[in-house]
Amino acid sequence: MANKKLDDYLLQSLKSGNDKGIKEIYNRLYPKVKSYIVSHDGSEDDAKDVMQKALLQLSARAQNENFKITSSFEGYFITICKNLWRRASKLSKMRVTNEGVMDLVHEEREIALATYEQEKWELFQEKLLEISQNCREVLAFFFNKVPYVQIAEKLGYGSENTVRQRIFKCKSKLKEAIHADMRYNELKEF
Repeated sequence: MANKKLDDYLLQSLKSGNDKGIKEIYNRLYPKVKSYIVSHDGSEDDAKDVMQKALLQLSARAQNENFKITSSFEGYFITICKNLWRRASKLSKMRVTNEGVMDLVHEEREIALATYEQEKWELFQEKLLEISQNCREVLAFFFNKVPYVQIAEKLGYGSENTVRQRIFKCKSKLKEAIHADMRYNELKEF
Protein backbone atom coordinates (compact mmCIF):
# COMPACT_ATOMS: atom_id res chain seq x y z
CA MET A 1 0.00 0.00 0.00
CA ALA A 2 1.40 3.46 -0.91
CA ASN A 3 2.20 5.71 2.04
CA LYS A 4 -0.57 8.29 1.41
CA LYS A 5 -3.06 5.52 0.77
CA LEU A 6 -1.96 3.70 3.94
CA ASP A 7 -2.13 6.92 5.98
CA ASP A 8 -5.69 7.57 4.74
CA TYR A 9 -6.67 3.97 5.48
CA LEU A 10 -5.31 4.11 9.05
CA LEU A 11 -7.00 7.43 9.79
CA GLN A 12 -10.31 6.25 8.33
CA SER A 13 -10.02 3.04 10.37
CA LEU A 14 -9.76 5.09 13.56
CA LYS A 15 -12.62 7.32 12.47
CA SER A 16 -14.95 4.41 11.71
CA GLY A 17 -13.73 1.97 14.38
CA ASN A 18 -12.52 -0.56 11.79
CA ASP A 19 -10.94 -3.35 13.90
CA LYS A 20 -8.69 -4.56 11.08
CA GLY A 21 -7.26 -1.06 10.54
CA ILE A 22 -6.80 -0.45 14.26
CA LYS A 23 -4.93 -3.77 14.55
CA GLU A 24 -2.74 -2.57 11.69
CA ILE A 25 -1.97 0.62 13.67
CA TYR A 26 -1.05 -1.51 16.70
CA ASN A 27 1.12 -3.87 14.66
CA ARG A 28 2.97 -1.07 12.91
CA LEU A 29 3.32 1.49 15.70
CA TYR A 30 3.16 -0.20 19.10
CA PRO A 31 6.75 -1.53 18.88
CA LYS A 32 8.01 2.02 18.25
CA VAL A 33 5.87 3.48 21.04
CA LYS A 34 7.02 0.75 23.44
CA SER A 35 10.66 1.27 22.48
CA TYR A 36 10.41 5.02 23.08
CA ILE A 37 8.65 4.73 26.43
CA VAL A 38 10.85 1.92 27.77
CA SER A 39 13.95 3.91 26.79
CA HIS A 40 12.51 6.91 28.66
CA ASP A 41 11.99 5.27 32.07
CA GLY A 42 8.65 3.67 31.34
CA SER A 43 7.32 0.15 31.39
CA GLU A 44 5.46 -1.99 28.89
CA ASP A 45 2.23 -1.23 30.79
CA ASP A 46 2.98 2.49 30.43
CA ALA A 47 3.44 1.98 26.69
CA LYS A 48 0.07 0.18 26.45
CA ASP A 49 -1.63 3.03 28.37
CA VAL A 50 -0.06 5.71 26.18
CA MET A 51 -0.96 3.80 23.01
CA GLN A 52 -4.58 3.53 24.16
CA LYS A 53 -4.81 7.22 25.11
CA ALA A 54 -3.24 8.25 21.80
CA LEU A 55 -5.74 6.11 19.87
CA LEU A 56 -8.63 7.64 21.79
CA GLN A 57 -7.30 11.17 21.38
CA LEU A 58 -6.68 10.81 17.65
CA SER A 59 -10.00 9.02 17.16
CA ALA A 60 -11.82 11.92 18.83
CA ARG A 61 -9.95 14.49 16.71
CA ALA A 62 -10.58 12.52 13.50
CA GLN A 63 -14.35 12.85 14.02
CA ASN A 64 -14.07 16.53 13.07
CA GLU A 65 -14.64 16.64 9.31
CA ASN A 66 -12.06 19.44 8.88
CA PHE A 67 -9.34 17.40 10.58
CA LYS A 68 -6.43 16.31 8.42
CA ILE A 69 -2.89 15.16 9.02
CA THR A 70 -0.30 17.10 7.03
CA SER A 71 2.60 14.83 7.95
CA SER A 72 2.62 11.03 7.86
CA PHE A 73 0.12 9.16 10.02
CA GLU A 74 3.01 7.40 11.77
CA GLY A 75 4.87 10.65 12.51
CA TYR A 76 1.71 12.30 13.81
CA PHE A 77 0.75 9.34 15.97
CA ILE A 78 4.23 8.88 17.43
CA THR A 79 4.31 12.60 18.29
CA ILE A 80 1.02 12.24 20.16
CA CYS A 81 2.49 9.30 22.10
CA LYS A 82 5.69 11.17 22.92
CA ASN A 83 3.71 14.20 24.11
CA LEU A 84 1.46 12.00 26.25
CA TRP A 85 4.47 10.21 27.77
CA ARG A 86 6.35 13.47 28.47
CA ARG A 87 3.27 14.86 30.16
CA ALA A 88 2.72 11.67 32.19
CA SER A 89 6.39 11.57 33.22
CA LYS A 90 6.36 15.20 34.28
CA LEU A 91 3.15 14.75 36.28
CA SER A 92 4.37 11.56 37.97
CA LYS A 93 7.46 13.41 39.19
CA MET A 94 5.20 16.04 40.76
CA ARG A 95 2.91 13.54 42.49
CA VAL A 96 3.12 12.90 46.20
CA THR A 97 2.76 9.21 46.83
CA ASN A 98 1.01 8.52 50.07
CA GLU A 99 -1.62 5.81 50.25
CA GLY A 100 -3.85 8.01 52.43
CA VAL A 101 -3.75 10.94 50.02
CA MET A 102 -5.85 11.10 46.88
CA ASP A 103 -3.98 11.59 43.62
CA LEU A 104 -4.24 15.28 42.71
CA VAL A 105 -3.81 14.73 39.00
CA HIS A 106 -7.12 14.48 37.20
CA GLU A 107 -7.68 12.69 33.91
CA GLU A 108 -9.52 15.74 32.49
CA ARG A 109 -6.52 17.99 33.16
CA GLU A 110 -4.18 15.44 31.59
CA ILE A 111 -6.33 15.25 28.46
CA ALA A 112 -6.59 19.06 28.28
CA LEU A 113 -2.82 19.42 28.54
CA ALA A 114 -2.22 16.72 25.93
CA THR A 115 -4.70 18.46 23.61
CA TYR A 116 -2.89 21.77 24.20
CA GLU A 117 0.45 20.15 23.26
CA GLN A 118 -1.14 18.67 20.17
CA GLU A 119 -2.56 22.04 19.09
CA LYS A 120 0.89 23.59 19.46
CA TRP A 121 2.38 20.79 17.35
CA GLU A 122 -0.31 21.23 14.66
CA LEU A 123 0.35 24.98 14.48
CA PHE A 124 4.08 24.28 14.14
CA GLN A 125 3.47 21.69 11.38
CA GLU A 126 1.10 24.01 9.49
CA LYS A 127 3.53 26.95 9.60
CA LEU A 128 6.40 24.70 8.58
CA LEU A 129 4.54 24.11 5.31
CA GLU A 130 4.36 27.88 4.71
CA ILE A 131 8.13 28.43 4.60
CA SER A 132 10.26 27.58 1.58
CA GLN A 133 11.05 24.00 0.58
CA ASN A 134 14.75 24.73 1.17
CA CYS A 135 14.06 25.94 4.70
CA ARG A 136 11.97 22.84 5.41
CA GLU A 137 14.88 20.64 4.28
CA VAL A 138 17.44 22.57 6.32
CA LEU A 139 15.25 22.49 9.44
CA ALA A 140 14.44 18.79 8.98
CA PHE A 141 18.17 18.03 9.07
CA PHE A 142 18.62 20.39 12.03
CA PHE A 143 15.72 18.91 14.05
CA ASN A 144 17.06 15.41 13.35
CA LYS A 145 20.44 16.50 14.73
CA VAL A 146 22.33 15.91 11.47
CA PRO A 147 25.84 17.39 11.84
CA TYR A 148 26.37 20.71 10.03
CA VAL A 149 29.15 19.19 7.90
CA GLN A 150 26.72 16.60 6.51
CA ILE A 151 24.01 19.22 5.94
CA ALA A 152 26.51 21.30 3.95
CA GLU A 153 27.44 18.26 1.86
CA LYS A 154 23.85 17.13 1.22
CA LEU A 155 22.52 20.58 0.33
CA GLY A 156 25.62 21.87 -1.43
CA TYR A 157 26.50 24.67 0.99
CA GLY A 158 30.11 25.89 1.07
CA SER A 159 30.70 25.63 4.81
CA GLU A 160 29.29 24.81 8.23
CA ASN A 161 29.03 28.54 8.88
CA THR A 162 26.73 28.94 5.87
CA VAL A 163 24.58 26.12 7.27
CA ARG A 164 24.42 27.83 10.68
CA GLN A 165 23.34 31.09 9.07
CA ARG A 166 20.72 29.34 6.93
CA ILE A 167 19.33 27.48 9.95
CA PHE A 168 19.11 30.74 11.89
CA LYS A 169 17.26 32.49 9.03
CA CYS A 170 14.88 29.55 8.53
CA LYS A 171 14.12 29.27 12.25
CA SER A 172 13.44 33.02 12.29
CA LYS A 173 11.04 32.73 9.33
CA LEU A 174 9.24 29.84 11.01
CA LYS A 175 9.04 31.72 14.30
CA GLU A 176 7.62 34.81 12.54
CA ALA A 177 4.99 32.71 10.79
CA ILE A 178 3.96 31.08 14.07
CA HIS A 179 3.84 34.38 15.99
CA ALA A 180 1.78 36.04 13.22
CA ASP A 181 -0.97 33.42 13.59
CA MET A 182 -3.71 34.49 16.00
CA ARG A 183 -3.84 30.98 17.46
CA TYR A 184 -0.32 31.55 18.83
CA ASN A 185 -1.56 34.12 21.38
CA GLU A 186 -4.38 31.82 22.46
CA LEU A 187 -1.96 28.92 22.96
CA LYS A 188 0.59 31.16 24.67
CA GLU A 189 -1.95 32.25 27.28
CA PHE A 190 -2.92 28.69 28.25
